[in-house]
Amino acid sequence: MIADMVKLKNNYENREAAIKRCITVSADRVRGLWEQREKNEDSNVLKALRKEQTKLRLLQAELNVEEVLRERTTKVYYERCRPFYKPPDLRV
Repeated sequence: MIADMVKLKNNYENREAAIKRCITVSADRVRGLWEQREKNEDSNVLKALRKEQTKLRLLQAELNVEEVLRERTTKVYYERCRPFYKPPDLRV
């Protein structure tokens, strides 16, 4: 039971770290494309900038989804397994 919660916590942390890395990379690309757009009014740069901005917004939304998923899973785990285990960092 405790091992399952530890696995869940590790998975949450790994997914969050991966999403944050993707956000960092995407934000850097947006900055680079923004600088290119300032220097050059090329429509291809503008299209790439908009595409990358959309990707960045989706990644940020995915981070919010992960937070909700973590909270709901922890709550359900606590409700179903209350007699056996209470996670130390429970924020219900």
